Amino acid sequence: MDPTGFLCVAPSCVGVGESFPLKVKVLGPVRPIPCSGNWNDPKPALRGPFNLNVDRKIQYHDNCLPEWRGVLKVDGDGRLAGTRDLVFDGTHQGIFSGDSRPIGVFDGFSFGEPGIHFVRIVDENTGVEGWSNPVSVTPEPPRSRIYWGDPHWQTFFSDGIRCPEELYAFARDEGFLDFGAITDHMEGVTDRQWDYFQAVTNDYNEPERFVTLIGQEWTNHNPAAGAPGHRNIYYRQSAGPVLRSNASDCDTLVKLWEKLDSLSNVDSIAIPHHSANVIMGVDWEQGWNPKYEKAVEIHSVWGSSERSREDGNPMAIQHLNGEMKGRHVVDALRKGYRLGFVGGGDIHDGRPGDALHTESYPPLSTRFWPQGFTAVTVPYLTREAVFDAIRDHATYATTQSRIYLDVKAEPAKNGLTVAVTAASEEGIAGASVVANGNDVASLLPDDDPRVLRDGKTTVPVDHGGFCYVRIITRRGNMAWSSPVWV
Repeated sequence: MDPTGFLCVAPSCVGVGESFPLKVKVLGPVRPIPCSGNWNDPKPALRGPFNLNVDRKIQYHDNCLPEWRGVLKVDGDGRLAGTRDLVFDGTHQGIFSGDSRPIGVFDGFSFGEPGIHFVRIVDENTGVEGWSNPVSVTPEPPRSRIYWGDPHWQTFFSDGIRCPEELYAFARDEGFLDFGAITDHMEGVTDRQWDYFQAVTNDYNEPERFVTLIGQEWTNHNPAAGAPGHRNIYYRQSAGPVLRSNASDCDTLVKLWEKLDSLSNVDSIAIPHHSANVIMGVDWEQGWNPKYEKAVEIHSVWGSSERSREDGNPMAIQHLNGEMKGRHVVDALRKGYRLGFVGGGDIHDGRPGDALHTESYPPLSTRFWPQGFTAVTVPYLTREAVFDAIRDHATYATTQSRIYLDVKAEPAKNGLTVAVTAASEEGIAGASVVANGNDVASLLPDDDPRVLRDGKTTVPVDHGGFCYVRIITRRGNMAWSSPVWV
């Protein structure tokens, strides 16, 4: 069976001459993986007893070739140094015992020139090629780097599939993420199961390789309680209490905030998500907690809550009666709520970092959108650094694409001068500068359609106003910088 494509991931930020790895997965036809397994099968594995959610009809799928041997050729601009052959020999590949799928990590690459570069891989037998994400190469090793994660997954313990160990292993070894978090609905999770969740999360936390956040979803769209919407709660430390919206001491937003206020030596943040939805969304009229609500999930597989379809949103929420006016992210920002942007999967198909939700939910009549990613800019990859980046708005959000985005804003006589650098292997279709919720300027790449280099514009932003940048690629993927406020 021949490859149909490749997932090729490189670090987003390196210095000239700095060695880095390429992570590669050889793709093939999407296929369902049966829900089966023996009592003594170790986890993770491809086949397993948690690959199917009968009630929601979610079936685990794989998009990697079952087995493949061959050599991929490597090419890169900017004086790429390193091997030109990625060898899959059928033996030294895969991610767990007995796994023969063509997934591998290849070390020893470097770039000899600064700039934004890409790596191309090709199977010369078929001509099938793939490109890495953009790599920003600086003359010296960067003081801060961009790391990629998805902090929003469900397991079979609530309404998803697969067990926690399988999701963390997939995120790290197949989705090629740098960080992530399980955020199961806590309403049906027992105290002992919560202990287990925290233990597994801590087991998979490896600074500078793959880090995890202790996370959970507080799920309250109960009209009797005012339908305040969902919040994902994250702890900076290695443990924290379980929070359930069906518990009498935590069934309203006021009680949730009181619970978090009562914690000693535990730092927490609360992130609202799919805010624009009719049923599960967020009523911004109920207020904003600036102590805990530091960010909003602007995009997930449900769609984007940034703005309405009528205002130009190409990925508006469609499920569960669609979207409701007044619940979009721009509505919250216009009310003065200072929220950074994160992207999350809200994935239920067991594949954080490489979701296949459309294939995994065949009965659905409307499509899911790509999952969301969160990019954090931090000096090192640790749990504490990722938490702090989300808290401090040092993030941007994308749609399952490692778009490079750097936005700088400086005060100007008539508002803000905004400088944008963006890059994507898919090509940059355009950058929109958004001020106070309105598109006020557009920027386009010059000679290389993949790169927008230091595009500048001055936009009017009054005192108390906000500004952010929205990117769209030629294949329709998107990115949103966290807002800056005047």
